[in-house]
Amino acid sequence: MQARYYFDHNATTPVCEEALRAHAAALRDVYGNASSIHHYGQAAKQALEKARKSVASLIGATPKEIVFTSGGTESNNLALFGAVRAGAHIITTTIEHPAVLGPCRKLQAMGVDVTFVAPDADGVVDPAAVRREVRSNTALISVMHVNNETGVIQPVEEMARIAHEANALFHVDGVQAAGRIPVDVAACGIDLYSISAHKLYAPKGVGALYIRKGVELSPLLHGGRQEKSHRAGTENVPAAMAFAAAADWARENAAEAIRLSSLRDRLEASVLAAVPQARVNGRRGQRVANTSSIRFDGIEGEAIVIALDLRGFAISSGSACSSGAVEPSHVLLAMGLSGEQARSSVRISLGRDNTVDQVDALSSAIADSVARLRKLSPVYAHA
Repeated sequence: MQARYYFDHNATTPVCEEALRAHAAALRDVYGNASSIHHYGQAAKQALEKARKSVASLIGATPKEIVFTSGGTESNNLALFGAVRAGAHIITTTIEHPAVLGPCRKLQAMGVDVTFVAPDADGVVDPAAVRREVRSNTALISVMHVNNETGVIQPVEEMARIAHEANALFHVDGVQAAGRIPVDVAACGIDLYSISAHKLYAPKGVGALYIRKGVELSPLLHGGRQEKSHRAGTENVPAAMAFAAAADWARENAAEAIRLSSLRDRLEASVLAAVPQARVNGRRGQRVANTSSIRFDGIEGEAIVIALDLRGFAISSGSACSSGAVEPSHVLLAMGLSGEQARSSVRISLGRDNTVDQVDALSSAIADSVARLRKLSPVYAHA
């Protein structure tokens, strides 16, 4: 049987043993409704609050500032729709995840004015560019912490200061950051921070929104008073406990970023040495340790993804939420790449189970696959 290796951790991660054990134990033993006052309900409530404490510790928050959600998309929607009203102004960027861009477009249709700030060629949004767009009615600035396609880290601390100088709230989509780089929402002055469990080795279907003490949000879901009236519905205690277990592992193993950075650098050096006309997108920007976006002139990224999948390697041609899309990556276009260059790019995102041997095997497979595809490409023949 062919060996298979997973290099698409920005799309989702495998559930780690720590989270799996916590989830299974909770499903078996902690089945009460956390809103019930009897023994079983109170056991569930205690487990939920313990999980909340672990998730809060991951990002420098207090437990009371954490609201459990179904994932990053819901957290982003709750932050944006909960904080903004018609007639207000929002500033965001052109490189945000669809879970932010989609709500922003919906808010535009509802009478909210939205300004989209572009990054520089390295994928970094200049805080000065954000400052220039501030208006008297700016209610919210929303900037992602780590880009899901390039791994470029944004200067969110400086942008938080800009937002507060304008008496606006500052929201950060931290889905690709939490558990991968140090995050301290209090020290950075962040008001709202979205995270998702399945990006850090916990199950899908659970996430959280950090809401700084004193910030008022209107709920998306109406009904019961769960999650301090921010999110109605019976809490998913087993998923929260699995989320907490993964958060604990990430906090206790922060040095994992050093190992992943070494693997990524090894992969990029090998590929760039072996493959002519290969470029790393966003290479000059500060990046999260596990992510590499590489373009190969003259061939389609989707073709590389398929060729590597046939050889047992899972990578991506961009955002998982845009897989199968005909349009080139909006992130790479915003960085100034042409449509052809954007379509020739792939994303490789490493995780805790990847090894040096796997990385070396992947770089060799990339070099061979690109050479074979270029022989078949009339575009590359005339490049």
